Amino acid sequence: MKFPQIIQGGMGVAISNWRLARSVAEKGQLGVVSGTAIDTVHSRILQDGDEGGLLCNIYKKFPFQDMAQRVVDRWYSVTGRAEKQPYKLIPVLNEKPAKSLLELTVLSCFGEVALAKNGNGENQVGINLLDKIRLPQLQSLYGAMLAGVDYILMGAGIPRHVPGVLDKLADGQPATMKFGVAGGEEAEYTFDPSEFLGQPAPKLKRPKFLAIISSAVLAISLAKKSSGKVDGFVVENATAGGHNAPPRGPMQLDAAGQPIYGPRDNPELDKIAALGSPFWVAGGYATKKGLAEARAAGAAGIQVGTPFAFCNESGMAATLKRKVIELAKAGRAKIFTDPLSSPTDFPFKVGQVEGTLSEKKVYEARERICDMGYLRSAYKKADGGIGYRCASEPVSNYVAKGGKSEETAGRMCLCNGLLASTGLGQLRKNETVESMLMTAGDSISDIVRYIKEGAESYSAAEVLNSILGTDPAPASA
Repeated sequence: MKFPQIIQGGMGVAISNWRLARSVAEKGQLGVVSGTAIDTVHSRILQDGDEGGLLCNIYKKFPFQDMAQRVVDRWYSVTGRAEKQPYKLIPVLNEKPAKSLLELTVLSCFGEVALAKNGNGENQVGINLLDKIRLPQLQSLYGAMLAGVDYILMGAGIPRHVPGVLDKLADGQPATMKFGVAGGEEAEYTFDPSEFLGQPAPKLKRPKFLAIISSAVLAISLAKKSSGKVDGFVVENATAGGHNAPPRGPMQLDAAGQPIYGPRDNPELDKIAALGSPFWVAGGYATKKGLAEARAAGAAGIQVGTPFAFCNESGMAATLKRKVIELAKAGRAKIFTDPLSSPTDFPFKVGQVEGTLSEKKVYEARERICDMGYLRSAYKKADGGIGYRCASEPVSNYVAKGGKSEETAGRMCLCNGLLASTGLGQLRKNETVESMLMTAGDSISDIVRYIKEGAESYSAAEVLNSILGTDPAPASA
């Protein structure tokens, strides 16, 4: 089987949107949309009037039109939001989600994948999800599968359950997964397609599953102990953007306060290759030479994130994109691997950009608010029920829920910050918009290699041409 040489990274929230994924897929590589918070993303685009009618039009291709109409009726505004009007929030996830939230999530994932595929059966499209965000997983997968998604990519955890879930959903059967509950036993969440649809569920294509990992140990474990077939791996090293796996062994920090990665964190590509499954490597390989080195090590190719994050087609707000490109041109683009910012306890790459949450004064000025809740964790309440808390919520709230105050130090609201970086930030009561938060890989300064002489930006095609060696003209630097 022929595999793509390049997988476009699934950067959330909405940085890897359908436009970017379509552009990559149309060039014969694997385009990937981000499924993280996609229900909120679509609800806000609808509230803003759905410019060009793109979402409303693609929803007309959804096979269950009564459901699609309910979502549109609930969220779409013909005139868009009034000035100084905040976005209406979608329901916060829990183990018993509202039917309206399930419908929004399924339709959003369907729409994003369908727009990326653009009715072209040759377009190979995947969707990226985080295992740390478990509660929306089943319905997100189902929505993407209804659109014929080709690949599922998932990391930030140990997603052993996913292959079996895909088998069940493809067969139209109920799928169940477990999620952790601090202070109690694991809980279960089930999604039944037939119950959700109110009719027998159709048989669907089972997409390939690629687990995003950082070590051969995890690859071997997933290959042997998963609930079904793992079709391949994406091997991310510690220079990749977004969440990084913690260093193996006790956490040690360098003089700047960043985690120290050592020889034990070598992913051991030879052992991964020995498993016989295709794999792609990620983190600093986005050059023709990097691709050749990856293939020489036995990889099918590479995953590329950071260069695509700042290209014309990505979902990043234009103002932020311009700032970062200017910093890169001046040689001043910087990334800090923050051991504290993410409520997941995973290190998180934070772009150092003036006016964003990376600045201490901006971070400290923000009122702690947790109103999206994607990174909340479950805990057992005194009455035996399940509650949810997030280390980036107001400290008093977190402590009242049994959390420790020291666990809140340095935490950022990734949900609101990353969404703001796409231009969909919430308007707060003081009429300010949520501050942006940007993430990228350590190789951020290298994006200048894709900018032609005299240009101020670059396209996804220019990234692909540069890496594949099909670029008709040399890059400027």
